Amino acid sequence: MASKRFHNQTVLVTGASRGIGAAIAKAFASEGACVLVNYLANTNAANDVVKACETLGGTALALQADVRDPLAVKEMATHAMHEVGRIDILVNNAFSPYAFDPENRKRFWETPWSDYQTQFDGAVQATYNVCQSVIGQMRQRAKGSIINIVSDLVYRPSIAYNDYTTAKSALVGFSKNLATELGPYGIRVNCVAPGLVSPTASSAHTKEAVKDKLIAQTPLGRIATPEDVTGPVLFLASDWSQFMTGQVLVVDGGLVMA
Repeated sequence: MASKRFHNQTVLVTGASRGIGAAIAKAFASEGACVLVNYLANTNAANDVVKACETLGGTALALQADVRDPLAVKEMATHAMHEVGRIDILVNNAFSPYAFDPENRKRFWETPWSDYQTQFDGAVQATYNVCQSVIGQMRQRAKGSIINIVSDLVYRPSIAYNDYTTAKSALVGFSKNLATELGPYGIRVNCVAPGLVSPTASSAHTKEAVKDKLIAQTPLGRIATPEDVTGPVLFLASDWSQFMTGQVLVVDGGLVMA
C-alpha cells in the first residue's frame, strides 16, 4: 500500500462540519491525517464528518468552538493539545454566514458598517484568534503550514458583495504579513481563493441564471465543487510546496487569471 502523505500529522480545519470545510477534512483524512473538525453548532453534522474521516482511513475529533470568540478558541486549542499533542497544519475556513444572492444583496449605500464588522469578525478576527492559539507550538518545532480560505472576488468582484469581499481582501493582507513574520520560524502561510462553489449553504441562494453566466466566462466551463478546493489546500499543506509562502492560489476554473 502506498504511504499516506499526511500520516502522523494533525490538521485543524475550522468550519468543517459542512461544505468546503467538510470536504477539506475528508481529503486530509484520506491521506492518513488526524483531523480536528471544528464546528460552531451542528454537532450531528460534525460527528458525521468525523465518521467519514475514519472511514477514509484517518482519525478525527470534533471540536466545538465559535472561532470568533478568543476564550472559546483558547479552550479548543488546549483541549486539542491535550488529545493529540500538536497541530501541524491549520486551515482557516470558517466565516460569518453569508448568502451569495445577487438580486437580494445590499448595495453599498444600503450596507451598514455593522455588516462589514460581522464579516471582518468571521474572516479576520477568527483567523487571528486561531493563529494566535497554534503558532506558539509551531514556532517551538520550527515547522507548520497555515492555509486561509479567501475568495476570487478579491481579484474580480463580478458581483459586488461589498462586506464579504472587503473582509476577504483584508484576510489576504493579514496572511501576507503573517507569512513575512513567521517565515523565519519555519511556518508557511498561504491562501486558497475559490470562486463560487456549489453545492454549499452560501451558494444555495445563487440562481441558476447567475451560475450559467459565470460558467460562460469560465475557461474550464463549470462551477467548482467543494472537492475542487481540496487539492490546492493539500498541496499548500504538503512539502511539495515547501518553498512557497505568502501566495494565493485561485481555484475558479480560470475565471481569474493572475
